Amino acid sequence: MLRRTLARFGIDPYLIALMATVAVAAVFPAHGTGAEIANDAVSVAVALLFFLYGARLSPLAVWEGLLHWRLQSLVFASTYLLFPLLGLLLTRIFGGFLPSELIAGLIFVCILPSTVQSSIAFTSIARGNVAAALCSASVSNLFGMVLTPLLVVLLLNSKGGGFSTRAVESIALQLLLPFLVGQLLRRWIGPFLQRHKAPISLVDRGSILLVVYAAFSEGMVAGIWSQVTLADLGLVIIIDVVLLAAVLTITTFASRRLGFSKEDEIAIVFCGSKKSMASGIPMANILFPGQALGLIVLPLMLFHQAQLFACAVLAQRYARRPAQAKTETPGEADLATAKT
Repeated sequence: MLRRTLARFGIDPYLIALMATVAVAAVFPAHGTGAEIANDAVSVAVALLFFLYGARLSPLAVWEGLLHWRLQSLVFASTYLLFPLLGLLLTRIFGGFLPSELIAGLIFVCILPSTVQSSIAFTSIARGNVAAALCSASVSNLFGMVLTPLLVVLLLNSKGGGFSTRAVESIALQLLLPFLVGQLLRRWIGPFLQRHKAPISLVDRGSILLVVYAAFSEGMVAGIWSQVTLADLGLVIIIDVVLLAAVLTITTFASRRLGFSKEDEIAIVFCGSKKSMASGIPMANILFPGQALGLIVLPLMLFHQAQLFACAVLAQRYARRPAQAKTETPGEADLATAKT
């Protein structure tokens, strides 16, 4: 009844849940042992998310997603070409009004890899090409471990950084291993998950709420908000929102002009418009030693919140499209012909 009432007024219940999570984190942030528990809960939720994806997706769908080079190329171009160019343009326009640490933070946002968890979760909620999103977001993070430090050196003249074996291990243990286990068990549990989609939906949405709570708690405990003026904070928010809106618009327009299916468009929009805070904060610790790290990662934290809210709304809009509107992704037509 509550969901129907909110929908009547055009209010997304999940967006309210996100706002409530931020409010809880602001009033009751996790710190000390609580923060460790929250981070462990995020790790478990993400691992469970990828296990369920592995159990639900067919190996053929994963392989087709990996070989969908046009989609992967467009997401890669958005992440490592479009974002940096827009970031340089916006910081050139507004750079004189912000401290150098915030300018560096805005550039840093633009050269980070895409998120993995939320990109795939929102793609799933929106009924998009999850297999392609999984491959695209994962490949983006693998390239990001090399490209992000190089772009920091090139654009920010920062010393340090390099290839992180710990990040590779994290991706392998937290994402790839659960997915492979799900693939191995798909024969037995896959049909059940296809019939009962509520568990996957709960993990999709719940994992994002956990990430929001843990990330916002970390910022509250670190006292980031006391290190910046309201004017600076407002301008950073404006730049982040303009940057996100521009990328969402361009990726949507490009995917439609290039003839991608609606499912592929969803994967492109969600994977190509995101920036990973989970990768970004650990990278910032390495790439900006001895600098005001709190101010440098502040634009990333704000952008992360903005992208979650915006993509939550977009995902629900995509999900409400009629089921018959689904179009064939590249390779489906050939596969159907081969079966006949």
